[in-house]
Amino acid sequence: MEHKNTWETYDEKQLKEVDVFAKEYMDFLDNGKTERECIETIVNTIEAAGYQELDTLINKNKPLKYGDKVYSVWMNKSVVMFKIGKRPMTDGINILGAHIDSPRLDVKQNPLYEDGGFAYLDTHYYGGVKKYQWVTIPLALHGVIVKKDGTTVEVNVGEDEDDPVFFVSDLLIHLANEQLEKKASKVIEGEALDIIIGNKPLVIDKNNKSARKKADDNSDENSDENGKAAKDAVKKGILEILKETYEIEEEDFISAELEVVPAGKAREAGFDRSMILAYGQDDRVCAFSSLKAMLEVGKTDRTACCILVDKEEIGSVGATGMKSRFFENAVAEVMNLTGTYDELRLRRCLAKSCMLSSDVSSAFDPSYASSFDKKNVAYLGGGMVFNKFTGARGKSGSNDANAEYLAHIRDIYDKEKVNFQTAELGKVDLGGGGTIAYILARYGMNVIDSGVAVLNMHAPWEATSKADVYEAKRGYVAFLENADI
Repeated sequence: MEHKNTWETYDEKQLKEVDVFAKEYMDFLDNGKTERECIETIVNTIEAAGYQELDTLINKNKPLKYGDKVYSVWMNKSVVMFKIGKRPMTDGINILGAHIDSPRLDVKQNPLYEDGGFAYLDTHYYGGVKKYQWVTIPLALHGVIVKKDGTTVEVNVGEDEDDPVFFVSDLLIHLANEQLEKKASKVIEGEALDIIIGNKPLVIDKNNKSARKKADDNSDENSDENGKAAKDAVKKGILEILKETYEIEEEDFISAELEVVPAGKAREAGFDRSMILAYGQDDRVCAFSSLKAMLEVGKTDRTACCILVDKEEIGSVGATGMKSRFFENAVAEVMNLTGTYDELRLRRCLAKSCMLSSDVSSAFDPSYASSFDKKNVAYLGGGMVFNKFTGARGKSGSNDANAEYLAHIRDIYDKEKVNFQTAELGKVDLGGGGTIAYILARYGMNVIDSGVAVLNMHAPWEATSKADVYEAKRGYVAFLENADI
């Protein structure tokens, strides 16, 4: 089976729409490099489109009716949106599900130290990464620091042109003979991914009041403290900057969530500008396309739903991951406001629902052709992707969609003229991966993996085709309007 390259199917009007959509997507990536930033951007967008917060409606006991739009945020890291359909939710709902977390470096709770004249932040990598890809590139620091009094301090350093950036150092090639003999997984160890954040020691003026106060003390303990201050002068310089800029102390790192991500904006790639090169496209490409589909879809027979979650890259765990009860609880609350909730009806709703687990798939890379089955791989520019199953080796850990559901999806997309392709992640026995599909499938609903092909997946900079991103949005709209099996 062969499919046309999606670019060949577009007329001039569609080509312009692709570029406009790509620009919106790139702006989304630039404004949402962390889960919290994504949620803030999404909430601002959907509230402007008329979505109401679920908790507000619950407190007012305000009923929901056909056409109403409602959303719920959990811990500022996950969000679910509903557009109420004409039919009761017990008939099932149509769900788009994607994740908004991406591989990165997380700053540890006791991170700041000095060594060799440098100040460092100690990190712990998050998700599946090739650690060597994170050295010597410009890095930015995003996140929040919550002080004991509950004050939240937002941090975003490294994105503006005038901002400083940070980096992880690497051994110079002249001394790297032993390093180059190591396996790629060992060339850079996880504990070596500490970012350099400063090199200038703090110089205290002799007339400085606090310095004079220390000089007046005449204990041996204070002499040790003075020696320590001299030893950690670079670290103390960083702490003074943090105090002046953010009004935080070193202990405030304990209650901080700081993420280290590649610095810089999403860029068009190629002389033809056909691709997008950016951080975090796994899986924000599907999250953005799903969000836009929810905003574009009109009134539907079945309730339309979109859930964008955290923690997929580490197993969908925790209160904000797909394995939590957040989604199920939100569905129950929405059903209650439509006057149809009880436990049995909730179970019927979930079992009769249809879902696209919207996550990325690996794109064929000719430079590493031996890793792919060319007949069963996604190609950049080939349209949105369907993976009947994911998992590893013998499909371990996957959701394997049934043939009837896949036939129903094919029928929808052929009628709506959506360009799509089918794929597997790579050759059998080379590895594998999973999505949130199997978690929703536990309710008994029909679920299939769908999304966008990505080159350089999980690298600091990933590549997608503008055409595929656009087709994903078109496909998600078609699904929300027509899925019913």
